[in-house]
Amino acid sequence: MRPGWLAGRNRVDRTHTLRYKVSMNKIKRSIAVIELFLVFPAALFMAALFVRNLQPAPYQPAQTARSLVEWFSARPFLGLDIFLIALPLAAFVIGSATLLRHWRRDAALRQAALETLAAVRAHLAVLLIAGATLTAGVILAIVALHLVTD
Repeated sequence: MRPGWLAGRNRVDRTHTLRYKVSMNKIKRSIAVIELFLVFPAALFMAALFVRNLQPAPYQPAQTARSLVEWFSARPFLGLDIFLIALPLAAFVIGSATLLRHWRRDAALRQAALETLAAVRAHLAVLLIAGATLTAGVILAIVALHLVTD
């Protein structure tokens, strides 16, 4: 065999491998964007449910949030069935299938997950303290906001 032939063969394989990896990254990014679009209406509705109770009705942004919730309520098929059930369910199914496929094929992903679990297990007490501190801060912020608005 000629040495030049082997060198050319390796170069072609690397090129094809690189194209495959680039196309897979595009597919993953596309799925991520699609999932965000599928979940966005439901997340907007949930945020509006929270925001409408922050201030009295005539003030902004509570009025806009109240209008958004009323729009969803006035259209039960589109608002409830499509935006709050079908689209998030589609995102859940697509995301689960994608994660399962990548979990089975990507050994580096499995290794990173195992290393993350080992790190969490090693520092569980500190993570619980951080979670409790964050929860307490959120609760205090909600209570302070409630006291200011009443």
